[in-house]
Amino acid sequence: MNTETIERWERAVAAQPGNDLARFSLAKALFDAGRFADALAHFEQALGRKPEWMVVQILLGRCHLSLGDRAAARGAFRRGLELAVAQRHEGPQAELEQLLADLGAE
Repeated sequence: MNTETIERWERAVAAQPGNDLARFSLAKALFDAGRFADALAHFEQALGRKPEWMVVQILLGRCHLSLGDRAAARGAFRRGLELAVAQRHEGPQAELEQLLADLGAE
């Protein structure tokens, strides 16, 4: 993801801080650029507004994992798994089960 894309979404979020899609898009662009700490903050804000947003929960866990915080990643993936089961998303459920298995026991 290039800097231009990130800047475009930063402008969108600055113009409309309550726009969940713009905030997600900024967080995803930051994530794709490897800026995990920056992405993390935006994913957390998105979840604060929409705690049932399963995809954001998964990406939050992936940020934590990329930053080396296995305990936080595990917690995020567990919450994501709860959402996947509740929302009947079999693909993400399998992905999260595998991520948790890869992380192993606490």
